[in-house]
Amino acid sequence: MNIWQSILLGFVQGLTEFIPVSSSGHLEIAQQIFQFSSENFHLFLEFINLGTLLALLIYFRKRIVRIVKNVGTERNYKLALNILITSIPAGVIGLILGDIIENNGFFSSIFTVSIAMAVVGLIMLIVDHLPHLSDLKNENNLTPGRALIIGLSQTFALIPGTSRSASTIIAGRLVGLDSESAAEYSFLASIPIMCGVCLKIFLTSQGRDYFFANLGPLLLGNLVAFLVGLLALKFLLKYLKKPKSLQTFGKYRIILGLLVLGIMLIIV
Repeated sequence: MNIWQSILLGFVQGLTEFIPVSSSGHLEIAQQIFQFSSENFHLFLEFINLGTLLALLIYFRKRIVRIVKNVGTERNYKLALNILITSIPAGVIGLILGDIIENNGFFSSIFTVSIAMAVVGLIMLIVDHLPHLSDLKNENNLTPGRALIIGLSQTFALIPGTSRSASTIIAGRLVGLDSESAAEYSFLASIPIMCGVCLKIFLTSQGRDYFFANLGPLLLGNLVAFLVGLLALKFLLKYLKKPKSLQTFGKYRIILGLLVLGIMLIIV
């Protein structure tokens, strides 16, 4: 991975990890367009999660400290427990099926990516037109059952093109949250999973060897992902305050998904 490739992939990761358009889908599309070497490509993608994880930790540092204080001093476990409940399904399924997902061509197919992009985009359009049928004010009022529903939806993000943020924002909307609160909860609940993913790759000898052999490009890619990720977070949470804001991302996903699918069908 050369310097320019690292910058490009870091930029795509930072921009699309939080905005609900699918980072994995865009990175797969980038690989197809720029013909990056497939050797250890997915290892590089796993490592640049470090940059976006750091962006999350920095952006939500006050919320994280408040959650820890609630647990430690006020014995208020509700939000922390809900985040744990939401994190478990995707974490368990990812751990059990991780090798299958990594080695099965279905999960790296550009056709899978394009179809998932369009389908989830359509769902976002539909959800954004649904009325709020709940008086749920924010993530602090979630019940464990609703937290589990959001967690189960997060498992669909294992399919590239789906998007972890999109699936959890959609589920959050369906259980009664507004788009902004659903996104905030989505990001808080993704922190344990992202920590697990980053820890997992360092626990393997292949991962450690790759990291130290490609330290320069990885540091650069993660730096770009971190800076762009912070900007993307600020933009998204401000943008989601607008009514019908999910429609913008839904339409983008449908257009991109159908465009990529059409091109691939012509080429093949």
